[in-house]
Formats: sequence, C-alpha cells, structure tokens
Amino acid sequence: MRVALVLLALSAGVAASAASAGPAQTGTSLRVAYWENGSGAKPDEVWTLRCDPARGTLTKPRAACEKLSTGGTKLFAPVPKGMACTEIYGGPQKALVSGLVDGKRVRTTLSRSDGCQIERWSRLAPWLLPPGGATT
Repeated sequence: MRVALVLLALSAGVAASAASAGPAQTGTSLRVAYWENGSGAKPDEVWTLRCDPARGTLTKPRAACEKLSTGGTKLFAPVPKGMACTEIYGGPQKALVSGLVDGKRVRTTLSRSDGCQIERWSRLAPWLLPPGGATT
C-alpha cells in the first residue's frame, strides 16, 4: 500500500512538472539577423520565417520552408572540431539564425571567415541568407 501511495505521489509530481513546462514546441519558426559589415550593435536587417503555412518577412518563404523540410537542423550543423579549413576570406557578413526547425531549437552564428564557414553560409544561401561575398 505504501509503495502504491509513493508511486502515485511521484507520478502526480511528474505530471504536474510536465504540465507546468507547457506544450512541446513544434513547427518551424526562425528569426534571422544579418550584419552586412559583420558588426554593429543592431543588425542591418532582420527577417522572419514561419512554415505551415509559409509566411514571414523573408523574400521567398515557401522555398525556404521546402529546403528546411528536406534538410532540417543538419543545415545549421557547426564545423566539426579539428576540421582543416582553407584560409579563404569570403567577406565580413555575419548572421544569427535562431528559433525552431521541426520543433528543434536552432541558434547559430554564421560568417564567411574561412572556407568551412563559407560552406556553411552557402548551405543557406540564397534561400535564407543573402549570397554574400567580399565583392557584394
């Protein structure tokens, strides 16, 4: 009997903490902050994207939602530790992408500081980030 009461009390506590955490977040909702020259207190541009249905201030939200549904959070993967990267400067542009992709948290800073970072940027350009580059 005591074991049953303890289990009942524990399960009630777990249910209460799950309820207080709120519903699980789902869907795709992103905010992109962009710095043309790589720095500044405020970004030069900010745009948003939501999917299902595709909308936001991004130029082509439907295309971006399709890319995100195919690539998911892998599109935002960091450069693996120990990776050798070419020392090629791609430009001063920086971006901060934050929000949810298929209900999974995403928060990543992107730049064009070397070959690996240019490749990361290119995974998201031109459908989420501007093409960028030292000459733009």
